Amino acid sequence: MSDIERVCSFLEEAQTYYLATVEGDQPRVRPFGTALVYEGRLYIQTGKVKNVSKQLALNPKAEICAFSGGKWLRVTGELINDDRREVKQAMLDKHPSLKGMYSADDDNTQVLYFKNATATFSSFVSAPETINI
Repeated sequence: MSDIERVCSFLEEAQTYYLATVEGDQPRVRPFGTALVYEGRLYIQTGKVKNVSKQLALNPKAEICAFSGGKWLRVTGELINDDRREVKQAMLDKHPSLKGMYSADDDNTQVLYFKNATATFSSFVSAPETINI
């Protein structure tokens, strides 16, 4: 399993991760559940009408954190918009529950991939492991 697949697998196992962005000088954190490896990149999904999308447009630096089985994962980097229909469709196919709210052809569905990212696996009983993804 590649490093990026390992990161995505952990996010899937955790089911919920928390995405942190900034709005001015105020951190903003909210739960997410989408993750996809597509063309060797880690993607997440949101809606363009949401505040998180507007925050990332102004400052693409973001971090996600997930906890599962006594371990946690932090992924830090920049989230870059990818407006291609095929990656939107791949995300919706992987997460079919989104299809009631989103479509690959609407003007709202947004998929973003991590660029210049590091992933750190941590626990209380072992040293952190940091990888570039």
